[in-house]
Amino acid sequence: MPEGDTVFRTARRLHEALAGHTVTRFDLRVPRFATADLTGRTVRGCVARGKHLLLRIGDDTLHSHLRMEGAWHLYAPGQKWRHPAFRVRAIVGTARREAVGVDLAEVELIATRDEDQLVGYLGPDPLDAQWDAAEAARRLGADERSIHVALLDQRNVAGFGNEYAAELLFLRGILPTTPARVVDVDALLALGCRVIRANRDRPDRTFTGVARRGETDWVYGRAGRPCRRCGTLIRRGEQGADPTRERVTFWCPNCQR
Repeated sequence: MPEGDTVFRTARRLHEALAGHTVTRFDLRVPRFATADLTGRTVRGCVARGKHLLLRIGDDTLHSHLRMEGAWHLYAPGQKWRHPAFRVRAIVGTARREAVGVDLAEVELIATRDEDQLVGYLGPDPLDAQWDAAEAARRLGADERSIHVALLDQRNVAGFGNEYAAELLFLRGILPTTPARVVDVDALLALGCRVIRANRDRPDRTFTGVARRGETDWVYGRAGRPCRRCGTLIRRGEQGADPTRERVTFWCPNCQR
């Protein structure tokens, strides 16, 4: 599932391409909103809220969530798409650019004034200019579950996914099964904020400081391979009981105790 920095970059690209321009093509290929038409209205901008995209057009907001496979692509009007039409869920075009949403897991159209109905439950977002570290720490520290599960819960803090959870816990030397209430959540969130803000402007996310392919992560996706610090084999396990959530985690049994 895309992490918050990926969604942030997507929102920025859509904003730069569409904001201030009039919609000349609007097509939502989902049954509930198939007849919606916002042509003639002006794109006011696009923002990210955690892993949610909010494209504001006139007085309405086109909400989308990428989940595992979704993406937004930009084309010149009339340019051939890289994906087959049956995978397209949303099209927002202007005279100069066309945004095409492919394999989007969620597509909804709502009045902008009602955005909180969709994203009001989210915890503080470290990529938001109004990032509230104290509130995020309060929510995370009050969670009775393991720190891995609590960190993924978007109600505690918005934007961190499985890769961030695994890598941040490694960097802080915390075993994923540790109860969130006994973790120094202030230090963990301070690190998470620094890392995700550093990655939001990079074309390739890195936690090791190395951008070369295969060398960007300490533990994520490296089960059975030696830890880059101590050589102990990285382990893989699952946390949480909800099959719809990200449950797989990776850790070094020597560096994380």
